Amino acid sequence: MKLLFVDGCISQRGPQSRTRRLADAFFAAFRETHPETKVETVEVAKLGLRPFLLPDLEEREALASVEAFDAPVFALARQFRQADKIVVAAPFWDLSFPSALRIYIEHISACGLTYHYEQDGCHGDCKASRLAYLTTGGDFEKPESLGVLYWKQLAAMFGVPQFDYVFAGGLDVDPAKVPEIMDAACEQARALGRNF
Repeated sequence: MKLLFVDGCISQRGPQSRTRRLADAFFAAFRETHPETKVETVEVAKLGLRPFLLPDLEEREALASVEAFDAPVFALARQFRQADKIVVAAPFWDLSFPSALRIYIEHISACGLTYHYEQDGCHGDCKASRLAYLTTGGDFEKPESLGVLYWKQLAAMFGVPQFDYVFAGGLDVDPAKVPEIMDAACEQARALGRNF
């Protein structure tokens, strides 16, 4: 089994990143119960991706029209499509997540490869059975928290049947409560990791 870790733990806190701590808790438990699983990591901040501009889109569309999905522009989409399970970790920024992760999403969203259309709408073509989203935020989680909703809808678009998430929220509301909030969220992440 291959698990793809999409690492969007971008933080000015560096190694003290709260999202990184959540991801570390998940993977510590996951590796204990799934020692045979190969974890492949993509660090989105180090990819140096840029948004697709019109010439890029035209070139990618031309390649897709002849199903040339072995082209380098589809490398990230191929990797995402082949993963058995996927974990994404990113902080809750500006009501969603860092822009580097959004650009990564543009690169994995390849019609004809990770999803396609039929008469009744969009259908996913990805192999993964589960996708987990791990996030931390200064404000409390709200029903309309876009980062979580965005990844839930992406999982459905890509054909991933099970979506899970952990949101450690309210971290900038009362600094005294940060240890308690993070401890509880890390326990949730560990529980998810053990059974993922």
